[in-house]
Amino acid sequence: MSEIAEKPLDAGRDEAMRGFLFALSAYGLWGVLPLYMKLLAHIPAMEVVAHRVLWSLPVAAIILFLLGRTGDIRQALRSPRTLLMAALTAAIITCNWGIYVWAIAVDRTVETALGYYINPLVSIAMAALFLGERLNRYQIAAVCLAAAAVMILTTDAGGLPWVSLSLALSFAAYGILRKTLPIGPSQGFFLEVLILALPAMGYLVWLALAGEAHFSPASPMDILLLIGCGPVTAIPLILFAMGAKLLRYSTVGIMQYTAPTMIFLIAVFVFKEPFGGVKAIAFALIWSALALYSWSMLRDARRPKK
Repeated sequence: MSEIAEKPLDAGRDEAMRGFLFALSAYGLWGVLPLYMKLLAHIPAMEVVAHRVLWSLPVAAIILFLLGRTGDIRQALRSPRTLLMAALTAAIITCNWGIYVWAIAVDRTVETALGYYINPLVSIAMAALFLGERLNRYQIAAVCLAAAAVMILTTDAGGLPWVSLSLALSFAAYGILRKTLPIGPSQGFFLEVLILALPAMGYLVWLALAGEAHFSPASPMDILLLIGCGPVTAIPLILFAMGAKLLRYSTVGIMQYTAPTMIFLIAVFVFKEPFGGVKAIAFALIWSALALYSWSMLRDARRPKK
């Protein structure tokens, strides 16, 4: 009897471990992505984004084929509502990618780290505003701390930290709207890049005809780096989707800080971007907010369900 009882427990642990490794791999790849994007800093951001879209398409297609989920795409293509929602989420994630690539190229990587730090706090605030979800007092306090950090940065810079806010707001909006797509994460990603592929190809052809494209025999390293944008974009997303399916929401919520922490460390210690006293105070407030939010999330996860 004991052997029979242990099997489901062992199976659950194996699934959790696999999910943890999938999610950790995804966040690790996202964390070191600035190093890759820095190699493309001499190429305009929109050209890089167009190649991210174009070369993500075959990677996503191969993964869907291996998973045997191509039938879902055929159904989605027959649904005008699904196509419209996918076009909207595709447009939002394109803006997010464009700001991210540009910010790294112009030495504003610290701001991208801040954006992805405050993203979960923006997400819960948007869920409260648009989805009617109720926040507990700890979550409200965390959002207020994040708002205070933004105000400090705004006062110091004489304007809103628009890079951080744009990244946080666009990714939070993408996450909320992405839930409305009636297909899985891998299928949804393929559908998004499929919709974006035609305008991306048109833009790249226009650049080539104008003699401004970097994808040319004269620069073989650029060709390899731009093709590589596909795998470095698609693989972490797929790994994250696989990990999120096997892990508790609270575990994924805690792990999501891995990527911005790595981005922050790369920005300060590898790219040598300035990190003065005001930014340190703002980041301390953000880290305090995230600690409070994470503690609240773990407490709710451990509380027995009625």
